[in-house]
Amino acid sequence: MKTQVGIIGGGPSGLLLSHLLHLQGIETVVLEQRSRDYVLGRIRAGVLEKGFVGLMEKAGVADRLKADGEVHASFSIASDGQMFDIDMAGLTGGDTVVVYGQTEVTRDLYAARDSVGGQVIHEAQDVTPHDVLTATPYLTYRTGDELHRVDCDYIIGCDGFHGVSRQTIPREKLNVFERIYPFGWLGVLSRTRPVSEGLIYARSARGFALCSLRSRVLSRYYVQVPLQDRVEDWSDDRFWAELKARLPGPVSERLETGPSIEKSIAPLRSFVAEPMRYGNLFLAGDAAHIVPPTGAKGLNSAASDVHYLYEALLAHYHENDESGLESYSEKALARVWKAQRFSWWMTNLLHDFPESGAFGQRMQQTEIDYLISSRAAQVSLAENYVGLPF
Repeated sequence: MKTQVGIIGGGPSGLLLSHLLHLQGIETVVLEQRSRDYVLGRIRAGVLEKGFVGLMEKAGVADRLKADGEVHASFSIASDGQMFDIDMAGLTGGDTVVVYGQTEVTRDLYAARDSVGGQVIHEAQDVTPHDVLTATPYLTYRTGDELHRVDCDYIIGCDGFHGVSRQTIPREKLNVFERIYPFGWLGVLSRTRPVSEGLIYARSARGFALCSLRSRVLSRYYVQVPLQDRVEDWSDDRFWAELKARLPGPVSERLETGPSIEKSIAPLRSFVAEPMRYGNLFLAGDAAHIVPPTGAKGLNSAASDVHYLYEALLAHYHENDESGLESYSEKALARVWKAQRFSWWMTNLLHDFPESGAFGQRMQQTEIDYLISSRAAQVSLAENYVGLPF
């Protein structure tokens, strides 16, 4: 088959870009290795910046997000039993975030693609980009014993950290920056009322904890754990006891516990691959960059890539203007690195780093004391959390 833009990856980034381009008359084909049920079964964070919400509105798929999403104007930071609030709306002139699960975002985008007959091909195996340095790139993939070919003008890699897109670029052409953190997040999803209307980021001598939510009756909680820990090591009772021990007393006392619906451990890393373009292959989202989940920048960083690609492809097809495509990597990376800085800073502020010793712990506490006392520091935190402009 032939299309204008071939997209690898049927997650939210690939689907959102596909639908935005469709609305402008630009044809796409999306290839996804997994089944739709598998994609919709992935549990991911759901704190959406204003920019992401704006893209969903532009794509015409924000109705359910607006009806069911939780608008958050503030969040809390706890340290050594004390809590203080970050008034995002007050500090940024009214900006907020929306808590709406990534699974629901993906579900909305699938519905939108289905409604217009969008081509999303699931269980596409052995997806391979070809001739990306030429004006006639193409993709091949396999379903069963059949080999298929998709000719296109451009290939967009939205296939995640382990996908084929970045691996297509010769190693000597990539600059890779990476930091592996010495801990992970143990996350539990439970059908319990959230302990707070807003998120609580907690720092304690026992390690980091986060109180989050998916809805008024669905909670998501995390605790920092050593990398060598296994999910099997953590019974529900042990998890709830450890979470309570890391929270301020009043929060711990009102915490509602219950059986876990899902439990997993995610390692933390910071990762950036430069450049994000190789010929007519463009990388977006986790294919090019990973952030630790502190600060909720993963999906939102992918959204900024989608924004730049959408504007660039629109200018190319409608105005014969190549400047957006030529500057894509530079523009996208400028914002990516700012999201990396913020995620790195929040991670270092709130987690226990045993190797940092007493000096590192005192510096953490001093940073928090400064944050509490300085409106300027709070404004910086708030404007990064709600999302820097595209």
